[in-house]
Amino acid sequence: MNTPNKLTVLRILLVPFFVAFLLIKQIPYNYLWATLIFAIASITDTIDGKMARKYNLVTDFGKFMDPLADKILVTSALVCFIELGFVNSIMVVIILAREFMVTSLRLIASGKGKVIAASMWGKVKTVSQMVGIVVILLLQTVYQFTPFASMDLIVMIGQILMWIATLLTLISGAEYMISNRGFLNDK
Repeated sequence: MNTPNKLTVLRILLVPFFVAFLLIKQIPYNYLWATLIFAIASITDTIDGKMARKYNLVTDFGKFMDPLADKILVTSALVCFIELGFVNSIMVVIILAREFMVTSLRLIASGKGKVIAASMWGKVKTVSQMVGIVVILLLQTVYQFTPFASMDLIVMIGQILMWIATLLTLISGAEYMISNRGFLNDK
């Protein structure tokens, strides 16, 4: 297994630790730790992609697992955010629906011997989601250290960022379906 693929697997392995720190409030500075873990996991996404392209280490495993690792990381955060009251469940349902749709399309393509790599819109969508999540985590960390900050303002900023990410998610999903509609033919 090459280094970019190891980084992808690492991203998946960091998810349980991220979720634990995010949800277990008894852990001192839990949001700070969750933020650090999520940020590290997100950075591995950038590093593994650049490394794979630069050193010609692109593999079908990486094309399949890299977007899957992103989905696992982001959806874990968003589902936890619903429980914590940080995001609206409607946006999470939209994001999850797009992820299931694109993953299903990739499975169909795979069954026909093709791999659908991440598109530019897919990458923009992922970055917007990860940035939104990191900002929400950072704001929660600030609130944890300075509880006099306005929780209403923190929630509003988080909601705005995630609605932007949700819009980009919809655009990305439409682009994938239109660009790859040929795989949906029964031929």
